[in-house]
Amino acid sequence: MDYKTAGVDVEAGRAFVRKIKSSVDSTRRPEVIGEMGGFNGLIRLPSGFSKPVLVSGTDGVGTKLELAQQYDRHFDVGVDLVAMCVNDVVTSGAEPLFFLDYMATGVLSPNAMAEVVHGISSGCRESGCALLGGETAEMPGFYSPGKYDLAGFCVGVVEESGLINGQKIQPGDQIIGVASSGVHSNGFSLVRKILDANQITKESHFGSRQESIIHSLLRPTVLYGALVKDLFLASIPIHGMAHITGGGLPENLPRCFPQGSSPCLKQDAWNRPQIFDWLQEAGNIPETDLWNTFNLGIGFCLVMPREASKSALEVCARNSLEAWIIGEVEASDNSSNSNLLGVPF
Repeated sequence: MDYKTAGVDVEAGRAFVRKIKSSVDSTRRPEVIGEMGGFNGLIRLPSGFSKPVLVSGTDGVGTKLELAQQYDRHFDVGVDLVAMCVNDVVTSGAEPLFFLDYMATGVLSPNAMAEVVHGISSGCRESGCALLGGETAEMPGFYSPGKYDLAGFCVGVVEESGLINGQKIQPGDQIIGVASSGVHSNGFSLVRKILDANQITKESHFGSRQESIIHSLLRPTVLYGALVKDLFLASIPIHGMAHITGGGLPENLPRCFPQGSSPCLKQDAWNRPQIFDWLQEAGNIPETDLWNTFNLGIGFCLVMPREASKSALEVCARNSLEAWIIGEVEASDNSSNSNLLGVPF
């Protein structure tokens, strides 16, 4: 017996590394030291910081992977992986610096896994961060053949004086909601249950749209890092930011608020994408559960002084992102900042 008959093909692993090298190299930043293939990744801190703070984030893609693997959408979940991490890191005002990935699979499929890395590289290039390294683990008997799992890790850097932590948020500030591309990467355990119950196939469509249900569900998560960078370049004062992921607006938006204030939303202020209406009807989902599971068309929130909101909306438009003033900050006498006023529960 040898390692290959046990299910691990070392040469296939080496070929895979060669296959992704150019894609990884395309994300290189000037601060990167050395080449891919060492035991670690090395990067200098960018110049110009007097008191730099490192900001880290880690996440995965969840059970969206099951659907993506079923329909061969490997590139898109690579983008998802970067977005789920980068979008968290930039809420502090940090510039994404580098990204690491971890991929585990039963039997290495070089083409599919290379597509994932191409997607990761694309997300890194769009976010301005280097794909500094990663790990691919071949684990036969633990993962079924053809199945893989992903985890991502992002580190950003911000000047300590420029950290955004929500402490400047005050009553009267306005909340801007920036559009998602759809479901993004949360709620897919419920989504897959709905698809199974309704016997949805690749050819199934909804409403008057020409887009299939599967295609709509598998759109990659929007990357908001470039938008945040442009808002700073435009000197727009941002008091708080929130990435709307699992738990929806009720769980994620209050996370950037200080005690004594609460977000008050106008639920009719933005256009809810049709895919959420279809999911609600097809799954008979109560309105409360819909809000607590999905982003409902808002992928990222910005909190800022009222007078800055018009300029912020213009920056969003220049980044080809729809955005709306979806509410404002109200004073709250609660000791907790977990309120979300103006929603239907």
